[in-house]
Amino acid sequence: MSLSALLLLIVGVVSAAYAANARWPRRNASLWVMIVSWFMAFIVVELAVHLTVLGAVMIAVLAGAFGALDDGSTGWVGLAFWGVAVVLAIPLGVSSLRTRLDIDGRSEELELDDAPGLPWYWYAVPLLMWVKPGVKTERGRVFAEVDGEKLKLDIVRPKHDPGHPLPAVVHVHGGLWMFGSRHEQGIPLLNHLASNGWVGFNIDYRLSPKATMPDHVEDVKRAIAWVREHAEELNVDPKFIAVTGGSAGGHLTALTALSNGDPAFQRGFEDADTSVQAAVPFYGAYDFVDHENKHSETLVKTVEKVVVKQTMDEAPEFYATISPTHRINEDAPPFFVVHGSRDTIVPVGESRRFVKNLRTTSQEAVLYAEMPGGQHAFDSMPTWRSGPVIKAIERFLHATYATRYLGGEATEDVAEKALTN
Repeated sequence: MSLSALLLLIVGVVSAAYAANARWPRRNASLWVMIVSWFMAFIVVELAVHLTVLGAVMIAVLAGAFGALDDGSTGWVGLAFWGVAVVLAIPLGVSSLRTRLDIDGRSEELELDDAPGLPWYWYAVPLLMWVKPGVKTERGRVFAEVDGEKLKLDIVRPKHDPGHPLPAVVHVHGGLWMFGSRHEQGIPLLNHLASNGWVGFNIDYRLSPKATMPDHVEDVKRAIAWVREHAEELNVDPKFIAVTGGSAGGHLTALTALSNGDPAFQRGFEDADTSVQAAVPFYGAYDFVDHENKHSETLVKTVEKVVVKQTMDEAPEFYATISPTHRINEDAPPFFVVHGSRDTIVPVGESRRFVKNLRTTSQEAVLYAEMPGGQHAFDSMPTWRSGPVIKAIERFLHATYATRYLGGEATEDVAEKALTN
């Protein structure tokens, strides 16, 4: 057996294993098995086409240049495994082309041809998402110091001064309230928004196990208060600050938007204005109390032990307090909720029910986008799935800002026309 045939076999077997995990990821397992399984699935689902092309090139080189198929059956077995991987993975990639937007219960194709686009090279090489002409980034501004820890944010803005204040958006990263940072999440969204006249703030917050809920949401509110207090220096409109975030950041986004003025979440800065004028949470956990949506037992136990440090049986009222679903009120700002249908970390039913309850009570616009085949954190890089969603968010925020004094019905009408015409 030649080395090239062995390498082809390895490529085939590894590809098939990755593709199988993407189709059937582990959900009810230990925390680290779940995280590894999800991450492998995320890579395959969102980069199915890229990986297929890369695999085809590797196999062509091994077979054509090094004769991997000329020495017995080993190479052919590897090729067969790779074929299985393609059959499993390609439908997941194709599903990204069926992204749909549900506006007030009506499903429409995301037709955004007239919306500002994302650079073509982002789709070809997603790692180039940090490169965006016309945008500049200031890194590492300290917005608060809590218990000796300096909390920092990055500022993303247009390179050229427009001569007037710009609307602001604060992005909250995910990571199970324990991991993650401003350095690897929200990049394509904030760069796209900055290129279209927004000032973005990618923030850090204290993480568990050192931090205990509600420390996390307090830090998000500290960032909002800092942006508003420094509005003149930052050249932002203090009357319009939106908040976005995914996963744990999605939970914190929704909780921030629905708890305006709650002193329990603003200890030591109770008088600060932490209101937001729009919220875009991605695949967040919105209800810790009701298990109808069947949260993973592993994640529930992790939250109880590491994040809240109390069980739900010990503190049911507190868990309701930090559940956005239980904070829904008539004064909720406009919402655009986003989720993937194949999310294995937070069930998609979580967002469906949150949106249903929000629409029943809120006087403002409530939009919902569900991506067929989308995994958890699908928006972390620019792909055929996340690209249309990023554009839709820009259109939603633009419509909300443009109609901020006209009410929910007007905002939703403008957003619908922008997104579906």
